[in-house]
Amino acid sequence: MSGHPTPETGQSPGGRHLGELKKGERARVTGVDERGVVTTLPEGELERRMIEMGLVEGSHVEVLHEAFPGRDPIAIRVNEHTLALRRAEARAVLVAPAT
Repeated sequence: MSGHPTPETGQSPGGRHLGELKKGERARVTGVDERGVVTTLPEGELERRMIEMGLVEGSHVEVLHEAFPGRDPIAIRVNEHTLALRRAEARAVLVAPAT
């Protein structure tokens, strides 16, 4: 379930990453792609964890809270569940505007 950047624009098909959203913003997950995310986890592990947390294609997400200072980590609602993520790891989740 990877959303790879397009050669023409360099952007992912979803347009944005979950880690870019601000408090109160809502979106729909379009994919997970851990390439470009700095992590100490083995390859594929971050993507697997995101999927296990419910961040799968079609899931609805909302940023509920941003920590102070630095806005990191963030608390998000995924469908009916709430979880916290570091913004760097949330950049592995591709999102589009909620419909």
